[in-house]
Amino acid sequence: MANGDYDLDDDPGRIPRDTVWQWLSTEAYWGRWRTRADIEAQLDSAWRVVAAYRAGTDELVGFARAASDGVGFAYLADVFVVADHQGSGIGKRLMQTMIEDGPGAEFRWVLFTADAHGLYEQFGFAVPDETAMVRPPAKPPIG
Repeated sequence: MANGDYDLDDDPGRIPRDTVWQWLSTEAYWGRWRTRADIEAQLDSAWRVVAAYRAGTDELVGFARAASDGVGFAYLADVFVVADHQGSGIGKRLMQTMIEDGPGAEFRWVLFTADAHGLYEQFGFAVPDETAMVRPPAKPPIG
C-alpha cells in the first residue's frame, strides 16, 4: 500500500483499545507480561498517542505511545505496525508525527528496543552517552 493509503491521528479517543490490547498482549516481545488493566492505565495516562489507520477507516495498522513531563523529556513506548502493513512507511510516519511534528520536537527522547534501530536512528536516537543511566526492572519482563 502507498503512504496515502493511511491516515495518522493523535486523538486518544479514537484509539481502538481492543486492537491495541490484542497486539501488545500477543505480539509485543517487550511487554506481554502486562495485564489489560496495565495497558488501559498506560493509555489513560499517556502524554501522547499516535495511530495509523487504513485510509478512511478506523482499522488500526500502527501505533505509538509516549510518556512525558511535558517540558523537556519523553519516553517512546509500544511502537508497532501490524505485520500486513510493515514495509509501507508507517513506522517512519508514526515517528515523524510523534517526534518531529509534535509538541516534543525539542525534547530529549528515550526508548528501549531490541529491533528497528535503523528507523529510530533516522529520528536522532543513538546509544546513550555518559549522561544516561538505566535502572533495570526488578523482575525481567516475561516473553
